[in-house]
Amino acid sequence: MGIIIKIENLTISFGGIRALNNVSFEVEKGSIYSIIGPNGAGKTTIFNCITGIYPPDSGKIIYKGEEITHFKPYQVAKKGIARTFQNIELFSHMTTMDNLMLGRHLHMKTGVWRGATFIYKGSKAAREEIAHRAKVEEIIDFLELQAARNQFVVNLPYGTRKLVELGRALALEPELILLDEPSAGMNMEEKADLMFSIQDIRDDLGITVILVEHDMNLIMDISDRILALNYGERIAEGLPEEIQKHPEVLKAYLGEEEKVA
Repeated sequence: MGIIIKIENLTISFGGIRALNNVSFEVEKGSIYSIIGPNGAGKTTIFNCITGIYPPDSGKIIYKGEEITHFKPYQVAKKGIARTFQNIELFSHMTTMDNLMLGRHLHMKTGVWRGATFIYKGSKAAREEIAHRAKVEEIIDFLELQAARNQFVVNLPYGTRKLVELGRALALEPELILLDEPSAGMNMEEKADLMFSIQDIRDDLGITVILVEHDMNLIMDISDRILALNYGERIAEGLPEEIQKHPEVLKAYLGEEEKVA
């Protein structure tokens, strides 16, 4: 199906510590690509470089054939790349619906404020508001967030908040979504539901997924390909069954020759 994003020799240091060292990989359009590694391996740093939060010291980020290495975050979002964060970045004293509506901001021609304060029915702002709310309702149904629609985020269980953040990223209508530890804080049932949701994001919505995740069972069940990092360096890349028994991966995680399970 072609390559949607290509990372070439990505390198970045913080205070003399090299967080990423010549990391390269490419992701096929329509796939679920996972990045694994111990804490501090550089996984989230890759996401921060892709989304323009950190400018890399060297290397290239090529998205759909265009170099976006030094794009600002809003420029990256406009290109169709959305993300979630390891630590939830929601407006806790706003409702689920309002948080998801904010995810539509790049598609709002009248602006967030004007769209929310239109004066009369039939106005351009009113019509746009209705269209955006319809899109958000689709996402609420897709993620089964109906019960949380009008609740303030601060009152929601942690696992549900993670889904709201996922919904806000989907509201951007991305072609590529970066999920940073989406199952953190979830129980087993919530993780199982999340796994199906991620597969549906790929299969039903046609969105390519890059996943950073610590839950190895989820990773092995869901991924098309996996990149393993350690100390900012690529140590392996391949199919789940290859990564599961790769000696460098086992050493990085366990310090001994055991299966990653």
